[in-house]
Amino acid sequence: MSADRKERPILFSAPMVRALLDGTKTQTRRVVKGLPPWEITEICYDAGGSGKWMPNGPAPSGTGMAAGHWRLCPYGQPGDRLWVRETFALSVIDPDGGSPQDDPENYDVIYRATDAPGGGWTDGEGNSIAAPWKPSIHMPRWTSRILLEIVSVRVERLNDCTEQDAIAEGISKTASGFWSVYGQADVDGTFSPRASYRALWESINGAGSWDTNPWVWVVEFRRVITDKGHW
Repeated sequence: MSADRKERPILFSAPMVRALLDGTKTQTRRVVKGLPPWEITEICYDAGGSGKWMPNGPAPSGTGMAAGHWRLCPYGQPGDRLWVRETFALSVIDPDGGSPQDDPENYDVIYRATDAPGGGWTDGEGNSIAAPWKPSIHMPRWTSRILLEIVSVRVERLNDCTEQDAIAEGISKTASGFWSVYGQADVDGTFSPRASYRALWESINGAGSWDTNPWVWVVEFRRVITDKGHW
């Protein structure tokens, strides 16, 4: 990895992990946080190529929009990489080995998105058993199996998401071939990818969160495959 390329962790849910592995998810939208407490009409990219963005809007008299309001995308810039955090467990290979941090070769990593659940550590005969699931936020770098490289970053309103963007978000289909509504409606599915993504968004962010139409970072990426298969 080049010296100027940065790596950052990013969390994904199990359905989105499966979409990443399938190659169907190439975008993610995340709410822009820390905006000024007044209406923002646009968020402009620095024409100087600094990678920074400036929120603009009708600020109350006397507040202004100082240079301090410029901000970088917290997920990185094109060329940077994101290593995926997901719910995981560790399965002991050598019960007499050291800790996972000191001797990772003595452990197998099990991923909830794709592997069967387990519990405990080892049985009385030292057979490998998966440990209890650990939240994605606690996943260390060495256990991550998915590495993404950022292709582009932009800022837009959530409702600007197009049908093609919705498909790139990794939405899934039902057994009947419709786009999923992720439990947000009493129907089998929808013909509209955008309606499906709206349902996915609200399943994560709560009912009505789509209608608030927040500003979002739109991060497009490609999956990086190396000689280790994942990073």
